[in-house]
Amino acid sequence: MNMRKNSFRIALLAAGLSTVSAGAFAQLGSIPAAVTDSFNVRFPGATNVNWKNKITVFQADFVFKNTTEQARFNKKGEWQMTEKVIPKESLPAEVRDGLDKSKYATDWKVNTIFQRDRPGQVVEYRIEVYKSDIQKKSLLFSSAGRLLKDSNTL
Repeated sequence: MNMRKNSFRIALLAAGLSTVSAGAFAQLGSIPAAVTDSFNVRFPGATNVNWKNKITVFQADFVFKNTTEQARFNKKGEWQMTEKVIPKESLPAEVRDGLDKSKYATDWKVNTIFQRDRPGQVVEYRIEVYKSDIQKKSLLFSSAGRLLKDSNTL
């Protein structure tokens, strides 16, 4: 009886793994041509492209002009956003001033700074800050230095 249970468990595990593997290949194949075509036009010569299907958007992680970036497109292939890490020195003075005047200026430390480019030449800055291992926030600033959003992160 114990042997049957083990055989059944092994069969279930094998079936589960084959389903996961099939799902991984299906996800890669499920990126619409409109999305990949739009990506290739916007980021010619991008390397190390890794696609993720996020249900409502398709996300590409890639290297473009020696910078690691992330871009999102809708299912029609319309570009939604690009995000990349930038050094603190590249943060515009208005955004630095906005951060310095925010409630996160004291007791919070900057972890990572991202520049977000959106349609319409909109540029935003996402700044990850932390106070402790548990207290972490993602702050979104406009290019004028206005805090647009703060949200908890893991």
